[in-house]
Amino acid sequence: MSEGWLGFAGGIGLFLFGMTVMTEALKTLASGRMRAVLGRFTTTPLRGVLSGAIGTALMQSSSAVILTVIGFVGAGLMSFPQALGVIFGANIGSTTTGWVVAILGLKLQLGVVALPLLFVAALVATLTRGGRRQAGMALAGFSLIFLGLEMMQTATAQVSGLLAGGWLPGESWPGRLALVAIGVAVTVVIQSSGAGVAAVLVLLGSGSVTLMQAAALVVGMDLGTTAKSVLATLGGSREMRRTAMAHVGYNAVTDGLAFLALPLVPLIQRVMLGDAQTALVVFHTGFNLAGVALLLPVLPWFARGIERLVPGGTGPLPEPLDRRLLGDADVAQDAARGVAAALATVQCARLSGALRRSGRAVEAGVVEAVADLEDFLTRVALPSGGTAGQNRQAALLHLADHLGRLAQRAGQEERLAVLVADPVFCRPVRMVAAALERAALAPADPVLARRLARLHGTLGARMARMRRSVLLREHVGLVSPPDLFALTDALRWLERVLFHTERIVHYGAAAAAAAPPKGEATSVLAED
Repeated sequence: MSEGWLGFAGGIGLFLFGMTVMTEALKTLASGRMRAVLGRFTTTPLRGVLSGAIGTALMQSSSAVILTVIGFVGAGLMSFPQALGVIFGANIGSTTTGWVVAILGLKLQLGVVALPLLFVAALVATLTRGGRRQAGMALAGFSLIFLGLEMMQTATAQVSGLLAGGWLPGESWPGRLALVAIGVAVTVVIQSSGAGVAAVLVLLGSGSVTLMQAAALVVGMDLGTTAKSVLATLGGSREMRRTAMAHVGYNAVTDGLAFLALPLVPLIQRVMLGDAQTALVVFHTGFNLAGVALLLPVLPWFARGIERLVPGGTGPLPEPLDRRLLGDADVAQDAARGVAAALATVQCARLSGALRRSGRAVEAGVVEAVADLEDFLTRVALPSGGTAGQNRQAALLHLADHLGRLAQRAGQEERLAVLVADPVFCRPVRMVAAALERAALAPADPVLARRLARLHGTLGARMARMRRSVLLREHVGLVSPPDLFALTDALRWLERVLFHTERIVHYGAAAAAAAPPKGEATSVLAED
Protein backbone atom coordinates (compact mmCIF):
# COMPACT_ATOMS: atom_id res chain seq x y z
CA MET A 1 0.00 0.00 0.00
CA SER A 2 2.89 2.37 0.72
CA GLU A 3 3.91 2.07 -2.93
CA GLY A 4 0.47 3.31 -3.92
CA TRP A 5 0.73 6.40 -1.72
CA LEU A 6 4.26 7.11 -2.94
CA GLY A 7 3.10 6.69 -6.53
CA PHE A 8 0.23 9.13 -5.98
CA ALA A 9 2.60 11.70 -4.45
CA GLY A 10 5.07 11.14 -7.27
CA GLY A 11 2.31 11.62 -9.82
CA ILE A 12 1.41 14.98 -8.27
CA GLY A 13 5.08 15.95 -8.31
CA LEU A 14 5.45 14.96 -11.96
CA PHE A 15 2.29 16.89 -12.81
CA LEU A 16 3.60 19.99 -11.00
CA PHE A 17 6.98 19.76 -12.71
CA GLY A 18 5.35 19.33 -16.10
CA MET A 19 3.14 22.36 -15.47
CA THR A 20 6.18 24.42 -14.50
CA VAL A 21 8.18 23.40 -17.59
CA MET A 22 5.26 23.96 -19.95
CA THR A 23 4.28 27.29 -18.37
CA GLU A 24 7.80 28.72 -18.53
CA ALA A 25 8.18 27.73 -22.17
CA LEU A 26 4.78 29.14 -23.11
CA LYS A 27 5.57 32.37 -21.28
CA THR A 28 8.74 32.75 -23.32
CA LEU A 29 6.95 31.97 -26.58
CA ALA A 30 3.80 34.01 -26.03
CA SER A 31 4.68 36.79 -23.58
CA GLY A 32 5.25 39.39 -26.30
CA ARG A 33 1.97 38.61 -28.04
CA MET A 34 0.14 38.49 -24.73
CA ARG A 35 1.51 41.90 -23.74
CA ALA A 36 0.37 43.33 -27.08
CA VAL A 37 -3.11 41.90 -26.60
CA LEU A 38 -3.38 43.23 -23.05
CA GLY A 39 -2.13 46.65 -24.10
CA ARG A 40 -4.48 46.91 -27.09
CA PHE A 41 -7.71 45.19 -26.06
CA THR A 42 -8.21 46.18 -22.42
CA THR A 43 -9.95 49.47 -23.18
CA THR A 44 -13.09 48.28 -21.37
CA PRO A 45 -13.52 45.98 -18.34
CA LEU A 46 -15.29 43.34 -20.45
CA ARG A 47 -12.44 43.27 -22.97
CA GLY A 48 -10.06 43.05 -20.03
CA VAL A 49 -11.89 39.95 -18.79
CA LEU A 50 -11.68 38.33 -22.22
CA SER A 51 -8.00 39.23 -22.63
CA GLY A 52 -7.11 37.94 -19.18
CA ALA A 53 -8.99 34.68 -19.71
CA ILE A 54 -7.47 34.01 -23.15
CA GLY A 55 -3.95 34.99 -22.04
CA THR A 56 -4.09 32.71 -19.00
CA ALA A 57 -5.57 29.83 -20.98
CA LEU A 58 -2.82 30.07 -23.60
CA MET A 59 0.08 30.44 -21.17
CA GLN A 60 -1.40 28.39 -18.33
CA SER A 61 -0.13 31.01 -15.89
CA SER A 62 -2.41 33.53 -14.21
CA SER A 63 0.57 34.90 -12.28
CA ALA A 64 2.34 35.90 -15.53
CA VAL A 65 -0.75 37.75 -16.73
CA ILE A 66 -1.28 39.48 -13.39
CA LEU A 67 2.40 40.47 -13.17
CA THR A 68 2.18 42.05 -16.63
CA VAL A 69 -0.90 43.97 -15.54
CA ILE A 70 0.96 45.26 -12.48
CA GLY A 71 3.70 46.59 -14.76
CA PHE A 72 1.13 48.24 -17.03
CA VAL A 73 -0.60 49.94 -14.08
CA GLY A 74 2.74 51.10 -12.71
CA ALA A 75 3.67 52.55 -16.11
CA GLY A 76 0.33 54.32 -16.46
CA LEU A 77 -0.61 52.22 -19.50
CA MET A 78 -3.68 50.81 -17.78
CA SER A 79 -5.98 52.12 -15.08
CA PHE A 80 -6.67 50.05 -11.98
CA PRO A 81 -10.33 49.37 -12.97
CA GLN A 82 -9.11 48.08 -16.34
CA ALA A 83 -6.58 45.88 -14.54
CA LEU A 84 -9.37 44.42 -12.42
CA GLY A 85 -11.07 43.11 -15.54
CA VAL A 86 -7.88 41.30 -16.55
CA ILE A 87 -7.52 39.84 -13.04
CA PHE A 88 -11.09 38.51 -13.16
CA GLY A 89 -10.42 37.01 -16.59
CA ALA A 90 -7.20 35.39 -15.38
CA ASN A 91 -9.20 33.52 -12.73
CA ILE A 92 -11.53 32.20 -15.42
CA GLY A 93 -8.59 31.23 -17.64
CA SER A 94 -6.96 29.29 -14.80
CA THR A 95 -9.92 26.85 -14.81
CA THR A 96 -8.87 25.56 -18.24
CA THR A 97 -6.36 23.26 -16.53
CA GLY A 98 -9.28 21.24 -15.19
CA TRP A 99 -10.74 20.94 -18.69
CA VAL A 100 -7.41 19.75 -20.12
CA VAL A 101 -7.11 17.12 -17.38
CA ALA A 102 -10.72 15.96 -17.57
CA ILE A 103 -10.98 15.72 -21.36
CA LEU A 104 -7.47 14.95 -22.61
CA GLY A 105 -5.97 13.24 -19.59
CA LEU A 106 -8.85 11.21 -18.18
CA LYS A 107 -11.23 10.78 -21.10
CA LEU A 108 -8.78 10.31 -23.97
CA GLN A 109 -6.09 8.62 -21.85
CA LEU A 110 -3.19 10.50 -23.45
CA GLY A 111 -0.78 8.89 -21.00
CA VAL A 112 -0.22 6.08 -23.50
CA VAL A 113 1.25 8.49 -26.05
CA ALA A 114 3.05 10.72 -23.52
CA LEU A 115 6.32 8.76 -23.60
CA PRO A 116 6.87 8.99 -27.39
CA LEU A 117 5.83 12.64 -27.23
CA LEU A 118 8.38 13.20 -24.47
CA PHE A 119 11.08 11.56 -26.61
CA VAL A 120 10.31 13.83 -29.56
CA ALA A 121 10.09 16.89 -27.30
CA ALA A 122 13.44 16.10 -25.68
CA LEU A 123 15.11 15.83 -29.09
CA VAL A 124 13.64 19.14 -30.25
CA ALA A 125 14.60 20.91 -27.01
CA THR A 126 18.15 19.51 -27.12
CA LEU A 127 18.98 19.94 -30.80
CA THR A 128 17.37 23.29 -31.57
CA ARG A 129 17.52 26.87 -30.31
CA GLY A 130 15.22 29.82 -29.90
CA GLY A 131 11.50 29.40 -30.45
CA ARG A 132 11.78 25.77 -31.55
CA ARG A 133 13.59 24.88 -28.35
CA GLN A 134 10.86 26.55 -26.27
CA ALA A 135 8.20 24.69 -28.26
CA GLY A 136 10.03 21.45 -27.46
CA MET A 137 10.12 22.36 -23.77
CA ALA A 138 6.39 23.13 -23.83
CA LEU A 139 5.69 19.75 -25.44
CA ALA A 140 7.90 18.04 -22.86
CA GLY A 141 5.99 19.69 -20.03
CA PHE A 142 2.71 18.70 -21.69
CA SER A 143 3.88 15.08 -21.84
CA LEU A 144 4.99 15.08 -18.20
CA ILE A 145 1.55 16.33 -17.15
CA PHE A 146 -0.13 13.27 -18.63
CA LEU A 147 2.51 10.91 -17.31
CA GLY A 148 1.82 12.34 -13.87
CA LEU A 149 -1.92 11.85 -14.35
CA GLU A 150 -1.41 8.24 -15.41
CA MET A 151 0.81 7.64 -12.37
CA MET A 152 -1.85 9.12 -10.09
CA GLN A 153 -4.56 6.94 -11.63
CA THR A 154 -2.45 3.78 -11.24
CA ALA A 155 -1.60 4.62 -7.65
CA THR A 156 -5.22 5.42 -6.80
CA ALA A 157 -6.28 1.98 -8.03
CA GLN A 158 -3.72 0.38 -5.70
CA VAL A 159 -5.03 2.16 -2.59
CA SER A 160 -8.70 2.26 -3.56
CA GLY A 161 -9.55 -0.03 -0.66
CA LEU A 162 -8.14 2.42 1.87
CA LEU A 163 -9.74 5.40 0.16
CA ALA A 164 -13.18 3.85 0.01
CA GLY A 165 -15.64 4.94 2.65
CA GLY A 166 -15.62 7.99 4.86
CA TRP A 167 -11.97 9.00 4.87
CA LEU A 168 -13.06 12.60 4.23
CA PRO A 169 -15.70 14.68 6.07
CA GLY A 170 -19.31 14.01 5.12
CA GLU A 171 -21.66 16.09 3.02
CA SER A 172 -23.30 18.05 5.84
CA TRP A 173 -22.73 21.81 5.85
CA PRO A 174 -20.04 21.56 8.59
CA GLY A 175 -18.45 18.74 6.62
CA ARG A 176 -18.48 20.82 3.43
CA LEU A 177 -16.86 23.70 5.31
CA ALA A 178 -14.15 21.31 6.53
CA LEU A 179 -13.59 20.12 2.96
CA VAL A 180 -13.18 23.72 1.82
CA ALA A 181 -10.56 24.20 4.54
CA ILE A 182 -8.75 21.06 3.37
CA GLY A 183 -8.76 22.38 -0.20
CA VAL A 184 -7.27 25.69 0.97
CA ALA A 185 -4.54 23.88 2.91
CA VAL A 186 -3.65 21.63 -0.04
CA THR A 187 -3.27 24.62 -2.38
CA VAL A 188 -1.18 26.55 0.14
CA VAL A 189 1.16 23.56 0.54
CA ILE A 190 1.63 22.59 -3.14
CA GLN A 191 1.24 26.19 -4.45
CA SER A 192 -0.86 25.04 -7.41
CA SER A 193 -4.63 24.84 -7.59
CA GLY A 194 -4.27 23.17 -11.02
CA ALA A 195 -2.43 20.20 -9.56
CA GLY A 196 -4.94 20.02 -6.72
CA VAL A 197 -7.88 19.99 -9.11
CA ALA A 198 -6.16 17.28 -11.20
CA ALA A 199 -5.72 15.12 -8.10
CA VAL A 200 -9.38 15.60 -7.12
CA LEU A 201 -10.50 14.63 -10.63
CA VAL A 202 -8.44 11.43 -10.41
CA LEU A 203 -9.90 10.59 -7.00
CA LEU A 204 -13.39 11.34 -8.29
CA GLY A 205 -12.89 9.05 -11.27
CA SER A 206 -11.81 6.18 -9.01
CA GLY A 207 -14.80 6.64 -6.71
CA SER A 208 -12.58 7.61 -3.77
CA VAL A 209 -14.52 10.84 -3.25
CA THR A 210 -18.08 11.80 -4.07
CA LEU A 211 -18.93 14.62 -6.45
CA MET A 212 -20.12 16.81 -3.57
CA GLN A 213 -16.87 16.25 -1.67
CA ALA A 214 -14.84 16.97 -4.82
CA ALA A 215 -16.77 20.19 -5.47
CA ALA A 216 -16.17 21.44 -1.90
CA LEU A 217 -12.45 20.65 -2.23
CA VAL A 218 -12.26 22.57 -5.51
CA VAL A 219 -13.96 25.59 -3.90
CA GLY A 220 -11.28 25.54 -1.20
CA MET A 221 -8.50 25.19 -3.76
CA ASP A 222 -9.84 28.17 -5.69
CA LEU A 223 -9.84 30.19 -2.48
CA GLY A 224 -6.37 28.93 -1.57
CA THR A 225 -4.84 30.56 -4.64
CA THR A 226 -5.26 33.95 -2.94
CA ALA A 227 -2.72 32.97 -0.27
CA LYS A 228 0.01 32.91 -2.90
CA SER A 229 -0.96 36.39 -4.09
CA VAL A 230 -0.99 37.82 -0.58
CA LEU A 231 2.34 36.28 0.40
CA ALA A 232 3.96 37.35 -2.88
CA THR A 233 2.96 41.00 -2.39
CA LEU A 234 3.78 41.50 1.29
CA GLY A 235 5.86 44.65 1.47
CA GLY A 236 5.48 45.12 -2.27
CA SER A 237 4.44 48.13 -4.31
CA ARG A 238 1.01 49.69 -4.05
CA GLU A 239 -0.06 48.19 -7.39
CA MET A 240 0.98 44.71 -6.24
CA ARG A 241 -0.87 45.05 -2.94
CA ARG A 242 -3.99 46.32 -4.68
CA THR A 243 -3.83 43.46 -7.16
CA ALA A 244 -3.55 40.92 -4.35
CA MET A 245 -6.45 42.54 -2.46
CA ALA A 246 -8.58 42.53 -5.63
CA HIS A 247 -7.75 38.84 -6.12
CA VAL A 248 -8.78 38.10 -2.53
CA GLY A 249 -12.00 40.12 -2.88
CA TYR A 250 -12.98 38.45 -6.15
CA ASN A 251 -12.29 34.95 -4.87
CA ALA A 252 -14.06 35.60 -1.59
CA VAL A 253 -17.21 36.58 -3.49
CA THR A 254 -17.07 33.79 -6.08
CA ASP A 255 -16.11 31.04 -3.63
CA GLY A 256 -18.76 32.19 -1.18
CA LEU A 257 -21.35 31.88 -3.95
CA ALA A 258 -19.92 28.51 -4.95
CA PHE A 259 -20.14 27.20 -1.39
CA LEU A 260 -23.81 28.18 -1.17
CA ALA A 261 -24.42 26.63 -4.61
CA LEU A 262 -22.96 23.22 -3.71
CA PRO A 263 -26.45 21.59 -3.55
CA LEU A 264 -26.77 22.34 -7.31
CA VAL A 265 -23.84 20.07 -8.20
CA PRO A 266 -25.97 16.88 -8.57
CA LEU A 267 -28.20 18.81 -10.98
CA ILE A 268 -25.13 19.71 -13.08
CA GLN A 269 -24.17 16.04 -13.10
CA ARG A 270 -27.62 15.08 -14.43
CA VAL A 271 -27.28 17.72 -17.16
CA MET A 272 -23.88 16.21 -18.04
CA LEU A 273 -25.55 12.78 -18.39
CA GLY A 274 -24.03 11.46 -15.19
CA ASP A 275 -20.41 12.41 -16.04
CA ALA A 276 -19.13 13.47 -12.61
CA GLN A 277 -15.71 14.68 -13.78
CA THR A 278 -17.14 16.94 -16.48
CA ALA A 279 -19.75 18.19 -14.00
CA LEU A 280 -16.94 19.18 -11.62
CA VAL A 281 -15.03 21.26 -14.18
CA VAL A 282 -18.30 22.84 -15.35
CA PHE A 283 -19.01 23.82 -11.75
CA HIS A 284 -15.47 25.21 -11.34
CA THR A 285 -15.69 27.37 -14.45
CA GLY A 286 -19.31 28.24 -13.78
CA PHE A 287 -18.87 29.82 -10.38
CA ASN A 288 -15.94 31.89 -11.66
CA LEU A 289 -18.11 33.14 -14.52
CA ALA A 290 -20.88 33.91 -12.03
CA GLY A 291 -18.46 35.95 -9.93
CA VAL A 292 -17.45 38.02 -12.95
CA ALA A 293 -21.09 38.53 -13.94
CA LEU A 294 -21.83 39.74 -10.41
CA LEU A 295 -18.84 42.07 -9.99
CA LEU A 296 -18.42 43.47 -13.49
CA PRO A 297 -21.47 45.79 -13.31
CA VAL A 298 -20.21 47.25 -10.02
CA LEU A 299 -16.55 47.34 -11.03
CA PRO A 300 -16.04 51.12 -10.39
CA TRP A 301 -17.31 50.77 -6.83
CA PHE A 302 -15.28 47.60 -6.29
CA ALA A 303 -12.16 49.39 -7.56
CA ARG A 304 -12.76 52.35 -5.25
CA GLY A 305 -13.18 49.99 -2.32
CA ILE A 306 -9.84 48.32 -3.07
CA GLU A 307 -8.16 51.73 -3.44
CA ARG A 308 -9.48 52.76 -0.02
CA LEU A 309 -8.22 49.53 1.53
CA VAL A 310 -4.78 50.05 -0.06
CA PRO A 311 -4.40 53.84 -0.32
CA GLY A 312 -1.72 55.53 -2.38
CA GLY A 313 1.14 57.66 -1.13
CA THR A 314 0.48 61.10 0.25
CA GLY A 315 3.36 62.85 -1.53
CA PRO A 316 3.85 63.77 -5.19
CA LEU A 317 6.63 61.23 -5.75
CA PRO A 318 5.93 57.66 -6.92
CA GLU A 319 6.61 54.71 -4.64
CA PRO A 320 10.02 53.00 -4.87
CA LEU A 321 10.19 50.28 -7.49
CA ASP A 322 9.52 46.77 -6.25
CA ARG A 323 12.49 44.51 -6.95
CA ARG A 324 10.17 41.54 -7.34
CA LEU A 325 9.17 42.97 -10.72
CA LEU A 326 12.69 42.21 -11.96
CA GLY A 327 11.62 38.63 -12.62
CA ASP A 328 10.15 39.78 -15.95
CA ALA A 329 12.28 42.23 -17.94
CA ASP A 330 9.32 43.66 -19.87
CA VAL A 331 7.30 44.23 -16.70
CA ALA A 332 10.32 45.80 -14.99
CA GLN A 333 10.84 48.20 -17.92
CA ASP A 334 7.15 49.14 -17.92
CA ALA A 335 7.27 49.94 -14.22
CA ALA A 336 10.53 51.87 -14.56
CA ARG A 337 9.09 53.92 -17.39
CA GLY A 338 6.07 54.79 -15.27
CA VAL A 339 8.23 55.94 -12.37
CA ALA A 340 10.49 57.93 -14.72
CA ALA A 341 7.47 59.70 -16.22
CA ALA A 342 6.15 60.55 -12.76
CA LEU A 343 9.53 61.91 -11.65
CA ALA A 344 9.80 63.98 -14.84
CA THR A 345 6.35 65.43 -14.24
CA VAL A 346 7.12 66.37 -10.64
CA GLN A 347 10.56 67.87 -11.25
CA CYS A 348 9.67 69.77 -14.43
CA ALA A 349 6.57 71.26 -12.79
CA ARG A 350 8.62 72.28 -9.74
CA LEU A 351 11.34 73.94 -11.85
CA SER A 352 8.77 75.69 -14.02
CA GLY A 353 7.17 77.20 -10.93
CA ALA A 354 10.53 78.27 -9.53
CA LEU A 355 11.41 80.09 -12.74
CA ARG A 356 8.11 81.94 -12.37
CA ARG A 357 9.01 82.79 -8.75
CA SER A 358 6.38 80.49 -7.25
CA GLY A 359 8.28 78.11 -5.01
CA ARG A 360 11.52 76.23 -4.64
CA ALA A 361 13.16 74.44 -7.55
CA VAL A 362 13.98 71.26 -5.66
CA GLU A 363 11.35 68.60 -4.94
CA ALA A 364 12.36 66.80 -1.76
CA GLY A 365 13.26 63.17 -2.40
CA VAL A 366 13.71 63.42 -6.18
CA VAL A 367 17.45 62.75 -6.09
CA GLU A 368 16.90 59.64 -3.96
CA ALA A 369 14.05 58.48 -6.20
CA VAL A 370 16.19 58.85 -9.32
CA ALA A 371 19.01 56.92 -7.64
CA ASP A 372 16.53 54.13 -6.83
CA LEU A 373 15.38 54.12 -10.46
CA GLU A 374 18.95 53.87 -11.73
CA ASP A 375 19.71 51.02 -9.33
CA PHE A 376 16.57 49.20 -10.45
CA LEU A 377 17.46 49.57 -14.13
CA THR A 378 20.96 48.20 -13.61
CA ARG A 379 19.37 45.03 -12.19
CA VAL A 380 17.11 44.34 -15.18
CA ALA A 381 18.28 41.12 -16.84
CA LEU A 382 17.47 41.27 -20.55
CA PRO A 383 16.99 38.07 -22.54
CA SER A 384 19.65 37.55 -25.19
CA GLY A 385 18.91 38.21 -28.83
CA GLY A 386 16.23 40.87 -28.47
CA THR A 387 17.20 44.26 -29.87
CA ALA A 388 13.88 45.91 -28.98
CA GLY A 389 14.37 45.27 -25.27
CA GLN A 390 17.98 46.43 -25.44
CA ASN A 391 17.00 49.64 -27.23
CA ARG A 392 14.31 50.27 -24.67
CA GLN A 393 16.74 49.63 -21.84
CA ALA A 394 19.24 52.07 -23.37
CA ALA A 395 16.51 54.72 -23.64
CA LEU A 396 15.50 54.17 -20.01
CA LEU A 397 19.10 54.45 -18.81
CA HIS A 398 19.56 57.70 -20.74
CA LEU A 399 16.24 58.93 -19.34
CA ALA A 400 17.26 58.18 -15.75
CA ASP A 401 20.63 59.86 -16.29
CA HIS A 402 19.03 63.09 -17.55
CA LEU A 403 16.49 63.01 -14.72
CA GLY A 404 19.36 62.87 -12.25
CA ARG A 405 21.20 65.71 -13.97
CA LEU A 406 18.06 67.86 -14.04
CA ALA A 407 17.55 67.23 -10.33
CA GLN A 408 21.15 68.25 -9.68
CA ARG A 409 20.63 71.46 -11.68
CA ALA A 410 17.49 72.18 -9.69
CA GLY A 411 19.58 72.05 -6.54
CA GLN A 412 21.75 74.94 -7.79
CA GLU A 413 19.22 77.52 -6.69
CA GLU A 414 21.75 80.34 -6.44
CA ARG A 415 22.09 80.32 -10.23
CA LEU A 416 18.33 80.32 -10.66
CA ALA A 417 18.10 83.29 -8.29
CA VAL A 418 20.57 85.26 -10.45
CA LEU A 419 18.45 84.63 -13.55
CA VAL A 420 15.07 85.61 -12.12
CA ALA A 421 16.53 88.75 -10.50
CA ASP A 422 18.00 90.15 -13.76
CA PRO A 423 15.34 91.77 -16.02
CA VAL A 424 17.54 91.27 -19.08
CA PHE A 425 16.95 87.51 -18.91
CA CYS A 426 13.18 87.57 -18.32
CA ARG A 427 12.26 86.43 -21.85
CA PRO A 428 14.48 83.30 -22.06
CA VAL A 429 13.50 82.44 -18.49
CA ARG A 430 9.82 82.55 -19.46
CA MET A 431 10.54 80.41 -22.53
CA VAL A 432 12.26 77.71 -20.47
CA ALA A 433 9.54 77.85 -17.82
CA ALA A 434 6.89 77.27 -20.50
CA ALA A 435 8.92 74.39 -21.96
CA LEU A 436 9.21 72.77 -18.54
CA GLU A 437 5.48 73.13 -18.01
CA ARG A 438 4.71 71.39 -21.30
CA ALA A 439 7.23 68.64 -20.49
CA ALA A 440 5.53 68.09 -17.13
CA LEU A 441 2.22 67.52 -18.92
CA ALA A 442 3.65 65.26 -21.68
CA PRO A 443 7.00 63.76 -20.60
CA ALA A 444 7.01 61.19 -23.45
CA ASP A 445 5.59 63.12 -26.42
CA PRO A 446 7.80 62.73 -29.54
CA VAL A 447 6.31 65.87 -31.14
CA LEU A 448 7.13 67.91 -28.05
CA ALA A 449 10.64 66.44 -28.03
CA ARG A 450 11.25 67.77 -31.55
CA ARG A 451 9.86 71.19 -30.62
CA LEU A 452 12.08 71.36 -27.56
CA ALA A 453 15.11 70.42 -29.67
CA ARG A 454 14.38 73.34 -32.01
CA LEU A 455 13.82 75.63 -29.02
CA HIS A 456 17.14 74.53 -27.56
CA GLY A 457 18.91 75.44 -30.78
CA THR A 458 17.22 78.84 -30.90
CA LEU A 459 17.88 79.54 -27.26
CA GLY A 460 21.51 78.43 -27.60
CA ALA A 461 22.13 81.11 -30.24
CA ARG A 462 20.38 83.70 -28.10
CA MET A 463 22.45 82.66 -25.08
CA ALA A 464 25.66 83.28 -27.03
CA ARG A 465 24.53 86.82 -27.80
CA MET A 466 23.56 87.37 -24.17
CA ARG A 467 26.96 86.20 -22.95
CA ARG A 468 28.61 88.73 -25.24
CA SER A 469 26.23 91.37 -23.85
CA VAL A 470 27.25 90.45 -20.30
CA LEU A 471 30.93 90.76 -21.21
CA LEU A 472 30.28 94.23 -22.61
CA ARG A 473 28.43 95.21 -19.42
CA GLU A 474 31.47 94.18 -17.40
CA HIS A 475 33.79 95.97 -19.82
CA VAL A 476 31.99 99.31 -19.31
CA GLY A 477 31.81 98.77 -15.56
CA LEU A 478 28.10 97.96 -15.22
CA VAL A 479 28.84 94.64 -13.50
CA SER A 480 31.73 93.48 -11.35
CA PRO A 481 33.90 90.48 -12.33
CA PRO A 482 32.29 88.24 -9.67
CA ASP A 483 28.83 89.19 -11.00
CA LEU A 484 30.08 88.50 -14.52
CA PHE A 485 30.92 84.91 -13.62
CA ALA A 486 27.62 84.49 -11.77
CA LEU A 487 25.64 85.71 -14.80
CA THR A 488 27.48 83.53 -17.32
CA ASP A 489 27.14 80.51 -15.03
CA ALA A 490 23.42 81.23 -14.70
CA LEU A 491 23.01 81.39 -18.48
CA ARG A 492 24.86 78.12 -18.84
CA TRP A 493 22.57 76.66 -16.16
CA LEU A 494 19.45 77.73 -18.04
CA GLU A 495 20.70 76.24 -21.32
CA ARG A 496 21.52 72.91 -19.64
CA VAL A 497 18.13 72.79 -17.92
CA LEU A 498 16.44 73.08 -21.31
CA PHE A 499 18.81 70.50 -22.80
CA HIS A 500 18.08 67.92 -20.08
CA THR A 501 14.36 68.60 -20.39
CA GLU A 502 14.46 67.98 -24.13
CA ARG A 503 16.46 64.78 -23.62
CA ILE A 504 14.04 63.56 -20.94
CA VAL A 505 11.07 63.97 -23.27
CA HIS A 506 13.01 62.44 -26.18
CA TYR A 507 14.07 59.33 -24.28
CA GLY A 508 10.68 59.06 -22.64
CA ALA A 509 9.15 58.83 -26.12
CA ALA A 510 11.85 56.37 -27.26
CA ALA A 511 11.19 54.13 -24.25
CA ALA A 512 7.45 54.28 -24.87
CA ALA A 513 7.90 53.18 -28.47
CA ALA A 514 10.71 50.72 -27.65
CA ALA A 515 12.60 52.47 -30.44
CA PRO A 516 16.38 52.82 -30.73
CA PRO A 517 17.45 56.02 -28.97
CA LYS A 518 18.94 58.65 -31.23
CA GLY A 519 21.02 61.73 -30.81
CA GLU A 520 23.63 60.60 -28.26
CA ALA A 521 26.14 58.16 -29.67
CA THR A 522 28.69 59.02 -26.99
CA SER A 523 28.56 57.95 -23.38
CA VAL A 524 26.07 59.82 -21.25
CA LEU A 525 28.72 60.01 -18.56
CA ALA A 526 30.84 62.33 -20.69
CA GLU A 527 28.25 64.72 -22.04
CA ASP A 528 28.15 67.40 -19.32
